[in-house]
Amino acid sequence: MNIIVVGSGRVGSRIAGLFANNGHNVVVIDNNPTAFLSLGHGFNGRTVVGIGFDESTLIKAGIEECDVLAAVTNLDNANLMAAEVARKLFGVKHVIARLYNPNREITYSQLGIDYVSGTSLVAEEIFGKVLSGHSSHLDAFGDFEIIRFAIDLATQKKEFVKVKQLEREHDIRIIAFERKDGSASSIPTPESIIYHGDMVLACVRNELIDSFSAKYILHE
Repeated sequence: MNIIVVGSGRVGSRIAGLFANNGHNVVVIDNNPTAFLSLGHGFNGRTVVGIGFDESTLIKAGIEECDVLAAVTNLDNANLMAAEVARKLFGVKHVIARLYNPNREITYSQLGIDYVSGTSLVAEEIFGKVLSGHSSHLDAFGDFEIIRFAIDLATQKKEFVKVKQLEREHDIRIIAFERKDGSASSIPTPESIIYHGDMVLACVRNELIDSFSAKYILHE
């Protein structure tokens, strides 16, 4: 697919890396050239300096052949404008905008704009919306995120793990889990056992999500 990412901050660079590493053509737009440094030396896509809702900038980025546009700057208005220009002027089929102000959810819904909100896992949620990924941000609560994911124990060379071990070692709280075959679900006790591939609902501190995701969230 041809992907355009508007905004090269923490979320934008993460999204660009996810898609580029999975073999897609990625172009990142940002009005600050130094922002592209966050993409890293290994990024194999293109970068375009400009405003993400400017028509000439979008054309330069390849909007006419674009399959997906993700507008993830730190400004709701800029994201909304980029999404609307991509949808209405260029007919991009899948447009996703990052939303900071929850009071605007009704507006986005009425306009038919797909959006994600929260403070963490936004990149993974956008990636999952496009490629049906396994992890999902559900809500933000102060310094914490509520996430649902399939647990990966293969990288740890474990067949199972106890809830108390996960909670103690990673400072998280397991809210509920479901067996990977859907045969049973449960609110856990400290001694409950979770197997590889089980679906888990958990509360994770914001700053620990990246390290926990890399170690325990299954991406297939």
